[in-house]
Amino acid sequence: MKKKILSLLLIAIVYNLGAQRLDPLRTKDFVAQEIWVDSILSAMSVDEKIGQLFMIQAYSNLDEKHEDFVAEMITKYHVGNLIFMQGTPRKQAELTNRYQDSAKVPLLIGFDGEWGLDMRLKDTYRFPWNMTLGAISNDSLVTQFGKHLGQHAKRIGIHVNFAPVLDINVNPENPIIGNRSFGEGKENVTEKAIAFIKGMQSEGILANGKHFPGHGDTAADSHHTLPLLDFDIARLDSIELYPYKKTFDVGLASVMTAHLNIPSLEPDPNLPTSLSKNVVTHLLQEKLGFEGLIITDGLNMKGASNYATSAQINLAAIQAGNDLLLIPQDVPASIAIIKQALNTKTLTEERLDFSVKKILKSKYWAGLQNYKPIVLEHIEADLNRITDDLLHRELVKNSLTLVKNINSNLPIRDLEKRKIAYVKLGDAENDSYLNMLKNYTKVEVVSANNLDGLMAKLKPYNYVIIGFHKSNLNPWKSYKFSNKELVWLQEIAREKAVVLDVFTSPYSLLQIKSFANIEGLIVSYQNSKLAQETSAQLLFGAFTAKGKLPVSIGTEFKEGAGLMSSNLSRFEYTIPEAAGMSSKKLALIDEMAGTIIGEKMAPGFQVFVARNGKVILEKSYGHHTHDKKLKVQNSDIYDLASLTKILASLPLMMKAEEEHKIPLSASLRDILPSFSNSNKETVTVKEVLSHFGKLKAWIPFYVGTQDSVTGENLSKFYRKKKSNEFNIKVAENLFINTNYKDSIYKYIKDADQRKSDGYKYSDLGYYIFKEALELKYQKPLETLVDEQFYKSLGANRTTYLPLKKFARNEIVPTELDTYYRNQLLQGYVHDMGAAMLGGVGGHAGLFANANDVGKIMQMYLQKGFYGGKRYLKSETIDKFNHRYFSDEKVRRGLGFDKPQLNPRVKSTCGCVSDDSFGHSGFTGTYTWADPKSGLVYVFLSNRVYPNMNNRGLIDSNMRTRIQQVIQDAIID
Repeated sequence: MKKKILSLLLIAIVYNLGAQRLDPLRTKDFVAQEIWVDSILSAMSVDEKIGQLFMIQAYSNLDEKHEDFVAEMITKYHVGNLIFMQGTPRKQAELTNRYQDSAKVPLLIGFDGEWGLDMRLKDTYRFPWNMTLGAISNDSLVTQFGKHLGQHAKRIGIHVNFAPVLDINVNPENPIIGNRSFGEGKENVTEKAIAFIKGMQSEGILANGKHFPGHGDTAADSHHTLPLLDFDIARLDSIELYPYKKTFDVGLASVMTAHLNIPSLEPDPNLPTSLSKNVVTHLLQEKLGFEGLIITDGLNMKGASNYATSAQINLAAIQAGNDLLLIPQDVPASIAIIKQALNTKTLTEERLDFSVKKILKSKYWAGLQNYKPIVLEHIEADLNRITDDLLHRELVKNSLTLVKNINSNLPIRDLEKRKIAYVKLGDAENDSYLNMLKNYTKVEVVSANNLDGLMAKLKPYNYVIIGFHKSNLNPWKSYKFSNKELVWLQEIAREKAVVLDVFTSPYSLLQIKSFANIEGLIVSYQNSKLAQETSAQLLFGAFTAKGKLPVSIGTEFKEGAGLMSSNLSRFEYTIPEAAGMSSKKLALIDEMAGTIIGEKMAPGFQVFVARNGKVILEKSYGHHTHDKKLKVQNSDIYDLASLTKILASLPLMMKAEEEHKIPLSASLRDILPSFSNSNKETVTVKEVLSHFGKLKAWIPFYVGTQDSVTGENLSKFYRKKKSNEFNIKVAENLFINTNYKDSIYKYIKDADQRKSDGYKYSDLGYYIFKEALELKYQKPLETLVDEQFYKSLGANRTTYLPLKKFARNEIVPTELDTYYRNQLLQGYVHDMGAAMLGGVGGHAGLFANANDVGKIMQMYLQKGFYGGKRYLKSETIDKFNHRYFSDEKVRRGLGFDKPQLNPRVKSTCGCVSDDSFGHSGFTGTYTWADPKSGLVYVFLSNRVYPNMNNRGLIDSNMRTRIQQVIQDAIID
């Protein structure tokens, strides 16, 4: 024994210094490995050795009869290896523990998990297919992919994962490889394979290169027949064998031999390559020098099983040079025939020991010399981690391939000039794609039963997004266009500016005869929810395109083609951890939502959170009203109340200041001559924006139009029907006298100024700003802000007078008004003064959903830039986000609210930076942005339902308590 140990130590020295290809199964502590392997091997009977050659199927979704069968195969026939098939992770782990406990030598557990455990197991993770990964330029991401698969495999007790596929998919008609291949280019396939192997094997999981010597250039499926590859040796050496030679150099642990008919390698046309000594021994082991574990492809496949009896096939596979028989049929008969071969010397015990030793070395390599049962606790969570989601997103983002982009049509710019239609082709779901497109701007679905009808409906649109959606169930599903779809595609492209987004194999594009009229072409590879959401974001410039085609599309687009696109600094929609935040901590908002709704602080609400331009929470809670008939949707719009000040009036005031039309130093008489000779004529714009102009907080104008005793609206002011004299609509069936607007401004002009200096929040200045802006620009306020900001921002769900644009059920009601309008206010502004102006006020009247509010706040946070367009100068944002009267304890900037100066008067959670800014609204709305943390927070509710006396939300400080939760969720 001492001599053997010294010999092994000498070999170790040579091994560490040698330049020849290393044995991939040899571990760093290979002296201990050799001792362990020899001790096991020397104690084995012939039957036990033969049993080590088999890797039989095990299911975790079958009955006890099957489980007992597997157990018997292990105990009675000494089967040494299992490949798990369908089932669930917990059950598989339980069975693995049971089977391992019954085995004399620890079992090597195999699994077919090319894109993750989801390939076989429910409730486990699914990563993209290899073709998708083949489009990624950054190979380190593929290494991470391999690591994650390795971690999942190890967690569930798997030791060898039958991946990666090394087949170079030269043939687009290949029915079984296709999306399972990294592509058609041997260099790209090899680079991706090496990256994957390094990642997975670094986690102690044997990688398995398949299907040797190459299954990529055939139109037949070896599951059903014996495919023919009629190529000479030079071609095979140049293409099919290329990735094997390269991966052997980096330590690929195992290879799977395929059931193929390759005459240049094996002259017997009936003998599959998996059973050919010429292929397995002479080529793979001797010529290519592979010393790792050699495993057959499934021996139940027709490509092998048609050759002879199951027992004969299994013997032939060993005689050919394979070490391990995958899914062998009729194990008892196979044992008998192998023993017979040993007796007749057609198979020697030395040959048997050679394979058994490699199998045992593989088990040691995988850590089975220190076998421990699988821990069942948290197993599902450990196989579906946030880190997996993060990697998955990066893989998909980096795969998306911009193939064609005429006139830089992508990403989509100038939203104010676009009228966008979406046309779906294909037979799979597309909801995630469409919903994400609508996050950016108005996109309308157009469909028809016939082409003429479709073209007629498309006439009003100048931009058409066509999504081709095919099944994402598995890589073998059909990816082809129907003839009808091809005709429709060409006709639409002939008439309209078109971007085609393909959510299936890039080979689908081979059917398109001409791309001449297609301005934009994106390959998104798969129709997963994540692929749909991510691709929609690429269209609007949330990030840049980086992918490269892994296969050629005829002569039009070569393998490796792929264009870069621009990042327009629009929102990216992702998960909290992608922005350095904690999903677990943010989940506290769900608990707080239960309190808000349960205690009827509001019937429902929306919460929106973005960090560093990444939207990480966009969620709606509860219902429109307490009767719970209509759930709040993310697209629903709320009455923003005083958020109107910073989302409508303020951006226009900033622009007017930049253009020197309304300078901050101007007095009210300068910007609105009617205020000359008033007690407010010398008050400056800066003072009003800072709420330091001594203006009254507000004036209840409506009270002056009501009977002082009964509170009824007086007929001299109101009518139920519109007329020339009464043409300002206050609410449903309520119109105010046309001239009353002049009275409102007279009341403001004549109102007493406050006697004391100092801060006093006031709405009145924004009545003045509205008039001044409309006078300077000669357009109504609602038109001005829409044209200057909302349209190009893609804030299509932000508007005054929402009933002109939206269905009533998309607008959340505010108050059940019993004091003025005497009706449920839905689509009509809650603020009485703004209502008396026809629903458009400088201080109130704006409606929006949280996503759109977030866009405007992000534009501010990005110093006036969003969507590839500069709206305001950076210095303008800084000028308005500044306190000018802080010595007088005025916390406000210009228009913007700022963090509290007085601890007793809280405008925020107290957890934000002094550079932060935002505003709150009477109806239960709130938004805040913080340049230091990069956070944008929006909270929209109708807390005034059923009436404005419902103060629970305000008294409990729920809006700022949620702000604290968001701040606390930052983890980087």
